[in-house]
Amino acid sequence: MKFTELKDKDLNELQALLKEKKSELFALRVQLRHNQVTKTSQISSTRKDIARISTAITKKKNDKDSK
Repeated sequence: MKFTELKDKDLNELQALLKEKKSELFALRVQLRHNQVTKTSQISSTRKDIARISTAITKKKNDKDSK
C-alpha cells in the first residue's frame, strides 16, 4: 500500500483501514506464536502499512485544523 493511495481516502475510511490492519497484525502475531506463519515478512509489511495510515490520518487532521 502506497501513501499516494491513502491520501485520496477520507478520514473515516483511513480509520477503518487502520483498525483492520491492527487486527490483521494481531492475528499474525498469534499465528507467529503458534508457528503457523509461513511468511514472516507479512508482519513487518503490516507494521509499515499501519505507520503509513497513521501518517495519513495525522496529515488529514492537521490540514483540517489549519483551514
